[in-house]
Amino acid sequence: MSLFSRYMFRQVTNAFLVILLTLTSVVWLATALKELDMITSQGQGIILFFQMTFLSLPSLMALIAPNAVLMAALYTLDRMNGDSELIVMTASGAPVWRIGSPLIALAAIVSITILLANIFLTPASMRALRGFITQVRADLISQVLQPGRFSSPEGGLTFHIRDRTLNGELQGLLVHDERDTKQVMSYLAQRGRIITNDEGSYLVMFEGYVHRYDGEDKDKAVQIVAFDQNMIDLSEFAPKDTDTKELRPRERYLGELISPEPGDRVAVRYAGQLRSELHERLATPLYPLVFVMVALALLGQARTTREARWGQILLVCAIAVGLRVAGLAAGNLVALSAWGVVLVYAIPIGAILVAAWAAHVRMSPELRSKLSFELKLPKTIMFWADRGMQTK
Repeated sequence: MSLFSRYMFRQVTNAFLVILLTLTSVVWLATALKELDMITSQGQGIILFFQMTFLSLPSLMALIAPNAVLMAALYTLDRMNGDSELIVMTASGAPVWRIGSPLIALAAIVSITILLANIFLTPASMRALRGFITQVRADLISQVLQPGRFSSPEGGLTFHIRDRTLNGELQGLLVHDERDTKQVMSYLAQRGRIITNDEGSYLVMFEGYVHRYDGEDKDKAVQIVAFDQNMIDLSEFAPKDTDTKELRPRERYLGELISPEPGDRVAVRYAGQLRSELHERLATPLYPLVFVMVALALLGQARTTREARWGQILLVCAIAVGLRVAGLAAGNLVALSAWGVVLVYAIPIGAILVAAWAAHVRMSPELRSKLSFELKLPKTIMFWADRGMQTK
């Protein structure tokens, strides 16, 4: 890079980092406030709270980084034009790519970082978050429930323990599950213990009974089954529409999205969502380049310091929002039909090419005058043709 390019790269990079950290902090704080009940009502520690909330940062930063690049580019171009730096560079004959190369370099670095995060970091953080959620679900019984008190973590589910020993064993255990009114289950056990392994968390009960009956038909007799040992998968106490043992699209690595394992129920049931997630991860890194090119096309040309540029800044933001919304709509379309993949890549790539052409034309007086002449030529011919007909 030349001296001016290095100077401009430092300016836009500093602005990008400040904007990225500020926006990420605001969004993270808003997300963390929603999880405060994990400490207040579920008895979890502050360390686990920060671990779980920080695991959402990779996906948040991947969404915020393109917008931060756009805001940094707009700020840098507007400030440098206000300080007459763009005017001096343009007057010295510098082409638009001399001015735009630092912005394009930053956008390329951010795009590569987003791509690596989408491929490796995001699925890893989502899987780690799943592990913490399993831990919280296991601690729901062993830590949150207080001896002698009835606790209901959700509607229709009630826990009660008589006592809890120092080694974590639960004594006098009662579990009442009436979320499914057609099959109400009540477990009573002398003692119980929480076991956690790679497969999940389980509640093992010893020396007890299971009471099963139909909550809608009161005439049916209650079935009572005695047991010496009974084990309950704690994932059964999750909402009925979730399955903690199956990887969701956001938790899968790139290879698992491209070629799922045979017999994968999620891949068969939600093939469109897996396809949409795959192409969304690959197409999202293109948008920092899209936003920088649009900013260069409309703000890369030097203007007088007396001329207001807010109209162009708002126009750039509107175009950027429109392109991103169109990209998200194309991603949703991919989940319904495979041919939508063409739009997922055509929108950002087409926008980059059109914006690059517009920026080059606006900074080239020869091309601009030639294009203007070609556009005006048909109108001139029609004017003189009309004059000729009137003369005749």
